[in-house]
Amino acid sequence: MIRTHTLTLALLAGTALGAAPASAQDTTPTSPIAPPATADAAPMQDIVVTGNVNREGLRKLDASYSISTASAEQIREVQPTSTADLLKIVPGLWVESSGGNAGANVFIRGFPSTGDAPFLTLELNGSPLIAPSALSFMENSSLFRLDDTIERVEVLRGGPSPIFSNGQPGATTNFILKEGTQDPHLSLRATYGTEGTYRGDVVAQGPIDANTTYMLGGFYRYSDGFRHTGFQGDLGGQFTGSITHKFDAGKLTVYGRYLDDQNAFYTPMPLVENNGKFSTFAGFDARTDTLVGKEIEHTLIETGPAINGGATQKKAVDLSRGRGARLYTFGSNFSYDVGGGFTVQNNVNFTKGTSETNALFTGSNPQTVADYLASAGGPGTVTYAGTGQALTAGQQTIQAGIWTVQKHIQSFTDELKLSKELFQGNTLTLGGYYAHVLDHDTWNLGNNILLALEPQARVLNASLANGTILTRNGFTSGNSYDVNARYKSTNIAGYVSDEWKLGALRLDGGVRVERVKLRDTFENSSTGDLDNNPLTAYNNGATYLNGTYTTVRYSKTQVSWTAGADYAFTGNLNGFLRANRGALLPQFDDLRGNATTIQNIKPQTADQYEAGLKTSTRLYDVYLTGFYNRFHNLIFQDIRNINGVEQNVVLFGGSRAYGLEFEGAVRPVDGFQLAVRGVVQDGKFKDFGPNSGNDVNRQPKFQIAAIPSYTFRSAFGQARLFGTFTHIGNRFADIENQQRLGSYETLDLGASIDVNDRFSIQATVDNVTDTLALTEGNVRTVGAANGNGFFLGRTIFGRHGTITAAVKF
Repeated sequence: MIRTHTLTLALLAGTALGAAPASAQDTTPTSPIAPPATADAAPMQDIVVTGNVNREGLRKLDASYSISTASAEQIREVQPTSTADLLKIVPGLWVESSGGNAGANVFIRGFPSTGDAPFLTLELNGSPLIAPSALSFMENSSLFRLDDTIERVEVLRGGPSPIFSNGQPGATTNFILKEGTQDPHLSLRATYGTEGTYRGDVVAQGPIDANTTYMLGGFYRYSDGFRHTGFQGDLGGQFTGSITHKFDAGKLTVYGRYLDDQNAFYTPMPLVENNGKFSTFAGFDARTDTLVGKEIEHTLIETGPAINGGATQKKAVDLSRGRGARLYTFGSNFSYDVGGGFTVQNNVNFTKGTSETNALFTGSNPQTVADYLASAGGPGTVTYAGTGQALTAGQQTIQAGIWTVQKHIQSFTDELKLSKELFQGNTLTLGGYYAHVLDHDTWNLGNNILLALEPQARVLNASLANGTILTRNGFTSGNSYDVNARYKSTNIAGYVSDEWKLGALRLDGGVRVERVKLRDTFENSSTGDLDNNPLTAYNNGATYLNGTYTTVRYSKTQVSWTAGADYAFTGNLNGFLRANRGALLPQFDDLRGNATTIQNIKPQTADQYEAGLKTSTRLYDVYLTGFYNRFHNLIFQDIRNINGVEQNVVLFGGSRAYGLEFEGAVRPVDGFQLAVRGVVQDGKFKDFGPNSGNDVNRQPKFQIAAIPSYTFRSAFGQARLFGTFTHIGNRFADIENQQRLGSYETLDLGASIDVNDRFSIQATVDNVTDTLALTEGNVRTVGAANGNGFFLGRTIFGRHGTITAAVKF
């Protein structure tokens, strides 16, 4: 079914990962990262507000840092599968979005990490959605959904970002909401995806009075999911509203957003590996299948020992809830010219809600029934739990863990800036940043369950001839890693920034001093036999919370700085230099992993140097940025499978990376554009014991995308054809450099028609060639991870198509 729909769509389309855009507007800046509406684009004339203190923003061409932008139209043309997936249009970023709508891994310019997205901050209207850039099982993009209420996005890499907002040294992604309009507008959009997605978007804008406007909008979506589970994949939506009031000398916007969304989460699955080449095995297509199915949609995990001779303590897990979020967000943006050369700006954000993960996590490679029984201690039998039918000795089995994580988060941030023009061309800014975060985590990891190696796997039971019972409704183990912790953090920062324009030269610099205070009160754990029966092997040696608590506190002061220069050689050719020293300050997970060695925790510092060249004309635009970074005190923390047991592993090290980001486009004839973006980089671990000299894991040394597009007038309206060819170079999945993931190419195609000013339709097809390619290996296994010819990896999604139609009133 999915292939039939997709081949039909392929006559029209695919996904565009664009380049230069339509002509710039004050409210919808564009850039060379998505396709244009005309061939006369000059994207470097766009105005950007991220990374600078100017109330009215700054021309992108004049910015002394790397920043990419995309308008609402360009975001739709990309047709991203998730918020994180949109970021693949940004050179220097590597995005692993193959887990679904939530739970992505995002890497920036060779910045090392084990996963999630610690060096990526997501902002809404200039404020961090939550103050920490990432927490375990909750990177920022999992808390944000794209819809038609977004006006544009700006993505800043490096540059002055260590000074402003939450001091992110990596990438800051700022999503800017649409505002109300004095003329009433209504937009309705319907979307269908061949994976079984049905979605509706709505946005209404209009006046309240002559100086005040409103915007209301949101979406609701149902999807079967990109992999076949037999139950819903994605279900939910969000609603957003804002009111904007304009003064004679300023503006105030207040906004609110409610998100309630459940998303399927996909983890690595078995593949066949032969001499470094990966393929699916008979009956299991890794592009569309998964081990998750109806038999394990609802389970009961054991969480504690029996009380007063009763049953062991248990907890219900619903895998259909996947990796979702329920959040309330409120915020405001205020800017005002108070006179005398003074301006004030204030951004406030408050977010509160829950984020959860309920998913099947693979770890060990498949085994035959005979091998499984032998490793368990002797002869026995393995049967299907549903029917009692015995499996043969040569049939394949696999063990995977039912993991459940609940996070209750509350985050408040406030950034205040006071700017003063000291003299012509020179502006001094004093700023302050405050953040207060509360988080309550409950984790139950482990809970391995024995499954047949097949799509929507059936549950297996096993026992030994000596009377040992190996499974309980398929479970071969209890919890192996539990968390019940309440965290609290307070960050207070002050900074000074100065910008001086001297003819064609623009200089800027700044210093930030930040103090962080952390507290973690966590429940201690014990290990034992949950039912005091040695013959029930499935809960012998289980981990459980024991009702005693420990409190850990940490505080640190960090100084960051930045300095940059931009020189306009001509009206459309600029060059820039930039240096900064920033840090990722310790957060809650650092306390969790180092509670007994608190002295080991230090800010993860980054020294960065950049040199760039930017030019834009009617016929072409080019953006080149060379970069170098050096990291110290890096913390590598991950849950690894060691001797069949999940353990929290913490390592310390450093790294260096250098490379070149590039993006640009040529427009040789009216209507046609060929855009290119990519990065060449070399990242190596330093000061990391036996891993020193290894490649920084999970990031390709070379990636490139070519994006042709053609816009023309047809009998049905203005039509557009676009496509993207992408090459991704080889990567290592692990810090030990023993798991090669290989290189791959993909092709996406797309077409759209604007019938008139009110009605438009677009069709896209992702992965037209149905390429099998890996984004992640078996990160929980140390070593090559190839057992019995199998390799656990997570692949990009197979071919899928989308049709979206919109009408405006």
